[in-house]
Amino acid sequence: MAGSDGNRARLITRFAPSPTGPLHLGHAYSAMLAHDMAMAAGGTFLLRIEDIDQTRARPQWEAQILDDLHWLGLTWPTPVMRQSDRGPAYDAALDALWQRGLLYPCTCNRRDILTAASAPQEGAPMGPDGVIYPGTCSGKPRSGPRPTDSALRLDTSLALQGNDAHGLPDDVPTTIGDVVLARRDMGTSYHLSVVVDDAAQGVTHVLRGEDLSDATPIHILLQRLLGLVTPTYRHHRLIRDEAGKRLAKRDDARAIAIYRADGASPQDIRAMVGLA
Repeated sequence: MAGSDGNRARLITRFAPSPTGPLHLGHAYSAMLAHDMAMAAGGTFLLRIEDIDQTRARPQWEAQILDDLHWLGLTWPTPVMRQSDRGPAYDAALDALWQRGLLYPCTCNRRDILTAASAPQEGAPMGPDGVIYPGTCSGKPRSGPRPTDSALRLDTSLALQGNDAHGLPDDVPTTIGDVVLARRDMGTSYHLSVVVDDAAQGVTHVLRGEDLSDATPIHILLQRLLGLVTPTYRHHRLIRDEAGKRLAKRDDARAIAIYRADGASPQDIRAMVGLA
């Protein structure tokens, strides 16, 4: 982050929650880290609502997220970007990849993938999206109009050929596999939408949990394939419960709203996650 004041002012971070449940201590930690980093550099902290899963997203959760973040003392420019408004941008990215033959349609369900990927003595290999896809549908046609009635996967091995592979781990195809870039019921996926949206918002630094570090090579690859700038990635520690298990949205007992109702202050929350 060294440089002139002008360079420092251009630092942009973001926090991008999904409105499918309450914010917990882990969310607060990640959001405050990103906000603190931007403020210290004279930059900008952005909030983005990742609501591509409209079957689970709820307006009341989005309202609670905004309220909790304001209560924590975080500020951001408005209007807030929502992924549910970004369909055309995702379509354009998918069209570009499809036209290069880098995507293929996939009709496998989770049971199909688990059955095909499992080795009796070792179990199924795991990647950032769960079981690594074994390539069952990779031979399907890739010509004609881009399909919208099935999932679309990135042919990772093909995508890694040429200069786009420079600096990326050689084992990406086996440790990550052919990730889904478009789901039939959403029109996009986390991997595609986060890359397209970070570029659209000019995000320069991404702070996120170490549980997402395995996904970073695929995001860098997508940025290169789409001609997008790669931000600086930093992966922070995870906030865990007393048993050492990382917090998830089902951990309502760690929800910020519960601490607020019990009389905690924003400084108390900072102390709980080690930011006091």
